[in-house]
Amino acid sequence: MSRLRIRPVLYFLLLNLIGFVLLFFYKTPYDVNILYAGAIILAVNIGIYALMYWLDMGDVYLFLMVSILISIGIIMLLRIDTKYGYNQVFWFCTGIIVFLAGYLAVRLFKHWDKLLILYVIISIGLFIATLVFGETRGGSKNWISIGGRTVQPSEFIKITYVFALACFFTMDESKHKLLSGEIWNIPKKDIVANIFVYVCLGFMLIQKEWGTAIVFFLTYFVMMFLYDTSKRLMLINGALAFLGAAGGYFLTDHIKSRVVTWLDPWVDATNKGFQITQSLFAITSGGYFGTGLGNGTPHLIPEVHSDFIFAAICEEMGIFTGIAIIMIYFIYSYRGFKIGLKAKNEFLKALTFGLVISFAFQTFIIVGGVIKLIPLTGITLPFVSYGGSSMVSCCIMTGILTAVSYLERKR
Repeated sequence: MSRLRIRPVLYFLLLNLIGFVLLFFYKTPYDVNILYAGAIILAVNIGIYALMYWLDMGDVYLFLMVSILISIGIIMLLRIDTKYGYNQVFWFCTGIIVFLAGYLAVRLFKHWDKLLILYVIISIGLFIATLVFGETRGGSKNWISIGGRTVQPSEFIKITYVFALACFFTMDESKHKLLSGEIWNIPKKDIVANIFVYVCLGFMLIQKEWGTAIVFFLTYFVMMFLYDTSKRLMLINGALAFLGAAGGYFLTDHIKSRVVTWLDPWVDATNKGFQITQSLFAITSGGYFGTGLGNGTPHLIPEVHSDFIFAAICEEMGIFTGIAIIMIYFIYSYRGFKIGLKAKNEFLKALTFGLVISFAFQTFIIVGGVIKLIPLTGITLPFVSYGGSSMVSCCIMTGILTAVSYLERKR
């Protein structure tokens, strides 16, 4: 193994050794389970990396970047509350399994572009199941309890949604008579795709899952631009988005409150603006190098383990660490786009673009909300925030991207 490939592994090893050893000595009585958790993360990540490198399974750097993000997230979760940290270790192990499953599925099965109806049925079916069996948390009905654990179906719908969009954008109209032709100079397949998107958005509005709805719409809109969809349809969607945003502001107290709080959180800093003001206090108090692991006050930020974990990381690990995390997300997205650009299979190309666009927008929206760049919406920071559904879905996505990189390298 060359030095170039060993060096990032050494950085990853150093990060985990420092992080978990500091956590172990953070408070008494000492909890040896923290060291066990660190050993599991090290062994699994390095083992999978070695396997991917020796078997030439595709872009190994995607997996290395994911490993670093997961390690930082688990270290911070263990510092906040060991219960969250140990649960996240479980979801990490589950994520590794589905990462390999997603990789093998895309690498071995060649007809994913023929399953459009299945993707639509799964997406709509999961939305209906959420409405029927779901639980309301934080004002959103987006959780289902299964066997004592809760899952968030929208995280998995995100994947089937992108699969469906990839089918629509790469569809050969001549093979689908019902979708061939135009209506008002707009291809029928684009109209059907638009209906599917707005059905998904409608379910999300009913569930009051605003952040994910934004991610879904932006993913679709950017893919319309990439695939040179009817300019008329793009203008219609742009106008509907503007009207929807304006209507949400004037007709929905929740959205109006978020926007007003974003503009000036200090007016009501002890109530509606409490989260964002505490987040800003935490980020600035950490400075460039942080207060040190265990020396901050992340417990003062509501939902710090999920929506605001980035603020806690900046406080105790420093703004430089926060910038490094953002750069890792940027490089991950860049390599994902690069994989898509090199893909010769049009469906896999569209699938890769859709997954990376969705991932990039989700990251931008939550980080932007935490630092007060944009109004806050409650979604998870991929691979870092606490949440099994997010961890599993993001690992599936990484497995798919890695498989596409392998297929194109082999070609």
